[in-house]
Amino acid sequence: MNDRALVELVDAEGNAVGACTVREAHSPPGRLHRAFSVLLFDSGGRVLMQQRALTKSRFAGRWTNTCCSHPAPGEDVIEAAHRRLGEELGLRATELREVGRFVYRAADPDGGAVEHEFDHVLVGECTGRQTPMPAAGEVHGVRWMTPHEVRDGLNQDPDRHSPWLSGVLKFTFG
Repeated sequence: MNDRALVELVDAEGNAVGACTVREAHSPPGRLHRAFSVLLFDSGGRVLMQQRALTKSRFAGRWTNTCCSHPAPGEDVIEAAHRRLGEELGLRATELREVGRFVYRAADPDGGAVEHEFDHVLVGECTGRQTPMPAAGEVHGVRWMTPHEVRDGLNQDPDRHSPWLSGVLKFTFG
């Protein structure tokens, strides 16, 4: 996502209170803004995980959920998630549904940026026999994993994963 794109600033309850650029929202100390995290499952119950591009300004190279981003101010979260799935991975999902929301704050020790997000957790199923086509500037790699593999990897090496992943997983597979 372009650092000059606008994100929606929110209060602790998720009510819109303004807008600023992605760059401003992630500059220390971080400004609370709306985000979403998507988990796509296949028909066998595996989840598609992505490794963030090595050039990302925040938490580069870390493993995380299928897709995560920010809706534009006033944009519907579900519509934004469908759009970003296509842009980042070339995928379509069956109906996405929200399964939870949480707020987190995390500073990137490598880049200095701060994530302070009101995160909408969305789940869906990857339809048909689609093959992910990762966008190079967004995604370094992808892997279908069982929930057990994801949980084990996160527990064994949390620093290889995004700081929001544990919050996302609480709403999806404990």
